[in-house]
Amino acid sequence: MVDHEVDTSAGTAVVDADAFDRRGALPSDGVLARVRSGLDELTGALRRVAEHVLSDPEAAARATIVELAERSGTSPATITRFCRAMGFEGYADLRLGIAAETGRARSAGWTVDIGREIQPNDPLERVLDQIMAADTRAMHDTAALLDLAEVERAAVAIAGASRVNIFGASGSALVGEEMQFSLHRIGVAAWAWNDVHSGLASAALLRPGDVALGISHTGQTRETIEVLAESGSRGATTVALTGFPRSPLAELADLVLVTASQATTFRPDALSARHPQLVVLDLLYIAVAQRTHDRAHAAFRRTAQAVDGHKAAREARA
Repeated sequence: MVDHEVDTSAGTAVVDADAFDRRGALPSDGVLARVRSGLDELTGALRRVAEHVLSDPEAAARATIVELAERSGTSPATITRFCRAMGFEGYADLRLGIAAETGRARSAGWTVDIGREIQPNDPLERVLDQIMAADTRAMHDTAALLDLAEVERAAVAIAGASRVNIFGASGSALVGEEMQFSLHRIGVAAWAWNDVHSGLASAALLRPGDVALGISHTGQTRETIEVLAESGSRGATTVALTGFPRSPLAELADLVLVTASQATTFRPDALSARHPQLVVLDLLYIAVAQRTHDRAHAAFRRTAQAVDGHKAAREARA
């Protein structure tokens, strides 16, 4: 049955569309990743449309606006609002975006059913195929979602910063430590914090020209939000790495780097986001190194020379 009642989510759709406009238009080939990343922010009829599109993208690409409305239990007006919330001018553009993406997936040989639940008795070969397919798709989705202009601005800010603070809790802390290690090797004064007290104390000492990077897949980790807010209040440039571009963490950050994920049975979103997060931070690290080439090259050479003796000693003992 088509829902002809007044759609109270219309206001939300307009807000969502405005949010996409503020972040810049996302590429059409990332439409499914875009829907997944915004799912938690959609409610009511708009969420039903999103869930239906994600459940069967190929069928959605073939359906007329009336058919999609009927299948999702909404109305054509709701479908139109959903298209605007996703950054499309109309339903035709949405259909083209989904069709192009699903077509590329078929031609690329997505033979593994990513959505299939991993069972306890599945052989390791099957599990490996699932993980590889999910990670590969997450990488492609992240590439489609990522705003390279934001990466550029973040790299410029870090390259010119006198201090870079990185904060993440739990699994995000491990990702932050990887980034701190990479930046430190090329002579960037960077610190990684996973304790909120230490993070807040360090954030309070930041000044304009410094950079604070907060990592949280959900963008709702309270400690990370507090540290980034404190950093921003001191004039530092704030950068958020998150899977949700309209999350509290993203809303308070100056720059937002968006990642995608593909959860499987034993790897929830936060864990499956780890590899895409590392890819984005590796891109950011390389961009910083490019912008500080001479300094970075000299620092990397000196740090490599400093540990060469230990490598030689291990090889001799072997």
